[in-house]
Amino acid sequence: MTYYKKNIRINGVDISPGNNDQISLNWYQLPTKTVIEIPVYVFRSEKPGPTLLILAGMHGDEINGIEIVRRLITREDVKKPLCGSIIAIPVINIISFLSGTRDLPDGRDLNRCFPGTKSGSLGSRIAYDLMNEIIPQIDFGIDFHTGGAKINNYPQLRCVFNNKTNLELGKKFSPALIINSPFRDNTLRKEASKKEKSILVFEGGESSRFDYLSINEGMNGCLRLMKHLKMVDIDLPNNPTVFLKKTSWVRAKSSGLFHTSKTNGSHIDKGELIGMIVDPYGEHQEKLVAPHDGYIIGMNNQPVVNQGDALMHIGIEE
Repeated sequence: MTYYKKNIRINGVDISPGNNDQISLNWYQLPTKTVIEIPVYVFRSEKPGPTLLILAGMHGDEINGIEIVRRLITREDVKKPLCGSIIAIPVINIISFLSGTRDLPDGRDLNRCFPGTKSGSLGSRIAYDLMNEIIPQIDFGIDFHTGGAKINNYPQLRCVFNNKTNLELGKKFSPALIINSPFRDNTLRKEASKKEKSILVFEGGESSRFDYLSINEGMNGCLRLMKHLKMVDIDLPNNPTVFLKKTSWVRAKSSGLFHTSKTNGSHIDKGELIGMIVDPYGEHQEKLVAPHDGYIIGMNNQPVVNQGDALMHIGIEE
């Protein structure tokens, strides 16, 4: 594939090859007349090459991804790529980040607002600007996410197995776990695919808490991908990767106190005891057994659970 982009143009600002810049995707005014701007960092080599987007903070409480991008853009080898260009957005959802919440003030999920509209809701306008100012100029992207409240995700990469480019990029990222994850409507990943742009989703840790295993794995995976794209010269060993074709949840069949001795990321066998739910009064206990052979890719950290709550997310190879 031949890459050549004379200028990258974002919000009316041109960044030519060999130059770096920090600009704003757009500005958005709150009811208090406070203006919110979304910083975008662009690092360009004089040598032609691919353009890679690294993006985080789609949900305001997903701080592990924000820390991954922060660490990447402080590196001199990322600021001075050997070829191509890197576009970095540490926090795309600034407003939710300030309030420490997942959703926007109107209750919308930014990652269900794509492709967006120029005159729509706040989320729709942010999505529109991202789709029109950034996505057309990139070749590939990494969208960093974190597990929801109470759910801790083991470091994992999500891509579409039947999309050759998506899967090959995932292999070069080289996480411990790669999960086949079909597109969801109105997400960045699906809308970008319509423009033939491959976006990988990295998940790791729990919302509103730092998880340093996930942070390190996310950063190293991104550097491995940059090395493959010849943007950086770095020696990082690959992980032995497990490919998970599908996933399922183990849910609580009764309410009570959830106990498990299993660790996130570990392999389990079908029929194996993986946990216990007991009531506070010592009158009832329920054994939880593994419904499949697989890997634990997410765990509920909440000790008090209700009937039907998701407890363990299991990834299945076949």
